[in-house]
Amino acid sequence: MTEGNDSHQEAAVNGQRTAEGPRPRRGFWFGLVVAIVKPFMLIWTKQDFRGRENVPRTGGMVFVTNHISHFDPFVIGFFLWECRRIPRLLGKASLFKLPIAGRILTSAGQIPVFRDSAEAADAFRAAVAAVEKGECVGVYPEGTITRDPELWPMTGKTGAARIALMTGCPVIPIANWGAQEVFASYGSLRVRLLPRKTMRVTAGEPVDLSAFEGKPITNELLHEATEVIMRRVAAELGVLRGETPPPELFDPRKHKAVDDNGEDGETR
Repeated sequence: MTEGNDSHQEAAVNGQRTAEGPRPRRGFWFGLVVAIVKPFMLIWTKQDFRGRENVPRTGGMVFVTNHISHFDPFVIGFFLWECRRIPRLLGKASLFKLPIAGRILTSAGQIPVFRDSAEAADAFRAAVAAVEKGECVGVYPEGTITRDPELWPMTGKTGAARIALMTGCPVIPIANWGAQEVFASYGSLRVRLLPRKTMRVTAGEPVDLSAFEGKPITNELLHEATEVIMRRVAAELGVLRGETPPPELFDPRKHKAVDDNGEDGETR
């Protein structure tokens, strides 16, 4: 779906649906989310969705994406739904404790991540099990909204690489741009829906992790594979933005060390 005549957007989606076959079974709660989010996105945003042919229609997979706003999970979810996949995102456990949203997230099959606790391994096992059942699992490798001053991806955590190397599933790099114009997430908490913003999303071809296959899964190997994955996400974002990604990805651990030494502060 490309930016253009807004009146043709839904027609284009319906035409692609006929060509690509039926939707996957979604269940009541995920169906409720779709019924709310899709009309909202079609009414209040424009969509420039590219690379849908790179998202496998069936079979276990992991997708990794950059995180620029609290709004981008809705953008990515909508994109994956238009790719005929039901995304199962790993998300902060605190979101699952919210009275209404928590029940919806749990019932819709999303996976809570309990950071820095014994339960953190449960999320990883749930993600591996979901991939082995043929599901579409999503990971935000950065773990939080980017702190890069120019909103490029940061260095990533190793979960996606570990899942992929353990299951042999494809890793699909997805980049998004535009959600930060709706909700900046840092600084002002104002939501800006008008004028309508264009949500740009692209999915690239599977990340080539063949150099790591068949080797012992060590921390060093996982970090190397994660670097390859994050570079691909940054490259896809560069295509969306028409810019060249930085030669070195922002490392929040290094910047935190600088902060702790009192030499400088974060730029955002």
